[in-house]
Amino acid sequence: MRRRFAALPAALLILSTIVPASAAAGDGPGRPAPAPATVTTSVETPALYDDEVGGNASGDDPAIWVHPDDSDRSLVIATAKEGGLRVYSVAATELQSVAATAAPRADGVPGRFNNVDIAYSLDVDGRATDVAVVSDRYNDQLRFFAIDPAGADAEAPLTEVTAPELDFLFSPDRETVAEDQTAYGLAVYQPRGGAAYAVITQEGSTTVATARLTTGQDGIGYTDVEHLAMPGEFPLPDGTTWVPCEEPGVGPQLEGVAVDRRTGTLYAAQEDVGLWRVPLPLGSGEPRLVDRVTDFGVHDAYDPETEECAPVDPGAPSYGGTNLTADAEGVDIWYGPGRQGYVIVSSQGDDTYGVYALTGRNRSLGTFRVAGDGVDDVNGSDGLAVSNAPVGEYESGLLVTHDEPETGPDAAPDRDATGFSYVHWGDVVRALALR
Repeated sequence: MRRRFAALPAALLILSTIVPASAAAGDGPGRPAPAPATVTTSVETPALYDDEVGGNASGDDPAIWVHPDDSDRSLVIATAKEGGLRVYSVAATELQSVAATAAPRADGVPGRFNNVDIAYSLDVDGRATDVAVVSDRYNDQLRFFAIDPAGADAEAPLTEVTAPELDFLFSPDRETVAEDQTAYGLAVYQPRGGAAYAVITQEGSTTVATARLTTGQDGIGYTDVEHLAMPGEFPLPDGTTWVPCEEPGVGPQLEGVAVDRRTGTLYAAQEDVGLWRVPLPLGSGEPRLVDRVTDFGVHDAYDPETEECAPVDPGAPSYGGTNLTADAEGVDIWYGPGRQGYVIVSSQGDDTYGVYALTGRNRSLGTFRVAGDGVDDVNGSDGLAVSNAPVGEYESGLLVTHDEPETGPDAAPDRDATGFSYVHWGDVVRALALR
């Protein structure tokens, strides 16, 4: 398998980071942020529990598969980490639980499924097949699950089709995999008329990778893995250099990623930094920081006793924006007619979501939060997915978002509960007066 590793040169780091703070948001430092709009949800999946009784299932990232002929048979596929995958109907009922079994390799161990996305029309046994692509942290590789074309009517919508003995994505050997800086965030990219690719981020590192998906008689795999080291420190206008505070040995990682299928542009959330726009292929152009988290540039110190970071000077100014409060997490794209579209980012630190234009300099179009109507409010959202196509009763499109902690009436209050909530995309359009 061919590998290539690139790093951004120092000059490029400066060019990509000294632009005015929150250029996309249009709000200068110190200007108060507009209050987020509110949309509601009354639909959520059954709670998952991250304990032995619950199979150590912790929800993280969803993907939406839209049935080509009958949107009522569409699926929401979500990761549950050590609990594997969950498959839900458009009514948020659980259709299938897929265990995180050992990866098909001689040294394979039971998996930890972190992020998921959909690849369409891959060749599986000579048939064009839609596939759920999953990042497996405990095996530092991708896993692949064919989607039954019957969708929600299938007895078991997902079947694993991962080729055996795939190479590690970021690690030289199994011993290094055990250090956990492995496959993390994930997005699928399928250029028109070309091969399918996955974009993968590395846990605890600034590295992003791409891999070309391959098909064969033994299943689906990947090759041509290429890496790019994104910035981990940032020059500030006051002459200092800011390094986001992390625990020792950990870099400011990226997780949520999505690729604009029209332009081949990667949007990536660096959790403690902000939202990046990165040209593909990796290294082919200058990454640009679209928006910054609110405490960008605030120098923190790590306290090993509390395992938390705290400002060295609580009165120091921030060079951040107003839309994203760390962690910046899930990212997805809603496509409209022509080149119209929106980038949606979950702002985990304040339970909101930022919306950005897909064109130009990705100006901010506002923020929103999701309140519960008969269910709990959405909090601490990690991954999200959005569809512009009708999905069952969601005629204007569906937004699915992770919710942690899950505190609804059906959740056990003394257990670590997570879930996923469904939102009518049209409600977001109206709340933010989008076109």
